[in-house]
Amino acid sequence: MLLNMGPSHPAMHGVIRIKVIADGEMVKDCDIDIGFLHRGFEKHCETGTYTQCFPYTDRLNYVSPLINNFGFAMTVEKLMGLKVPERCEYIRVIMSELSRISDHLTCVGASAMELGAFTVFLYMIKAREWIWELVEEVTGARLTTSYARVGGVKGDLPSDFDGKCRSVLKQTAEVLDEIDTLVKRNRIFYDRLRDVGIVSKELAASYGMTGPFLRSTGVEYDVRKATPYHVYDRIDFDIPVGRRGDNYDRYLVRMEEMRQSIRIVEQALDQIPEGPTNVDAEGKIIPPNVMADLGKFGKTAGLLKNEVLIEPTLEGTQKRFHDRVRADSKEAWIPPKEQVYSNIEALMNHFKIIMLGHGVRPPKGEAYGAVEGGNGELGFYIVSDGTDRAWRVRCRPPCFPIMGGLHEILVGDQIADIIATFGSVNMIAGELDR
Repeated sequence: MLLNMGPSHPAMHGVIRIKVIADGEMVKDCDIDIGFLHRGFEKHCETGTYTQCFPYTDRLNYVSPLINNFGFAMTVEKLMGLKVPERCEYIRVIMSELSRISDHLTCVGASAMELGAFTVFLYMIKAREWIWELVEEVTGARLTTSYARVGGVKGDLPSDFDGKCRSVLKQTAEVLDEIDTLVKRNRIFYDRLRDVGIVSKELAASYGMTGPFLRSTGVEYDVRKATPYHVYDRIDFDIPVGRRGDNYDRYLVRMEEMRQSIRIVEQALDQIPEGPTNVDAEGKIIPPNVMADLGKFGKTAGLLKNEVLIEPTLEGTQKRFHDRVRADSKEAWIPPKEQVYSNIEALMNHFKIIMLGHGVRPPKGEAYGAVEGGNGELGFYIVSDGTDRAWRVRCRPPCFPIMGGLHEILVGDQIADIIATFGSVNMIAGELDR
């Protein structure tokens, strides 16, 4: 019998179609159809400026958008030879790992719910909400963050971030322990996952699979360890691996990865260089219109010592944070608002960066940058022709190789097992059909 699962189906995470040839309940053959949500990510990135690409990267794996942001920024920085400040590197690590936790919480919670464990979903989403509240405090958004910039991040961490983050991590670790108690040895959950959706090391390698899917087979490959970026080489963490390459191992790997991410964030918070938290003792905080008027009329004496009162979405971009979170490069960064409002040189620099045909202009060349996304290696290959727009952008999404070999994994299992195996893939349609 020929059965169609999708492209619109309650258990299909996004628009995907699985054509199944079934003999009773057994899957004899299947074919995977993608492309129902083709977003044109790469061509969009070739028509917009480098900075305008960040909202597009948000919508790849939209459950962990910050990792996408930083991966793209890192590749452009490699083209330009930019070195971001040390504090910025730590901020990127912290926000990446918070994103990884939210990604795995969503995957495990939704997959468990589809197998009947609805309580797990509620617990996981509760913890994800705490993570997203932290993300919102830092970036101003919960989902489509657009937080990275070429040469740094949009703004510094809030002054009370450390305490709130540690509290959330502690609560999240308690939720993970509760989930393990609920399902790890639950007979129904165990039987639905153990020895189902098995993938071998050889099959995973032949299709280029990475992330938890590959690590469940016992291969200890993680971009953070294999080719360290940011400051991951200064942080002590383990790479959890499975033995059988089945759905249950992928559950265990993701659960342990969340615990390792908590460990990474706590170390990063301990190591991160301090940034300024108070305005210069000699200066004062004044409204932007007042500062701009003083600058227009040449009343600039002592003006640069003042701090401008900016709107919440620009919080953390003031001059006292500038050197901590942005590369020292006029070719990549707009100056602090205090300077833009108070002197013509900074205003001209601001215009040069944002005006059409100017902006961030890497030299001619090409670069590939990879980060460890929620589902595996997320890579960006960018070719620059020296203008403010990329000549060519290619994205290497983690989901695509896994979906390429999924048909071989599903054959031999039952129709009901498709739900469990597909859930362990954690396919994100925005990343797959980029």
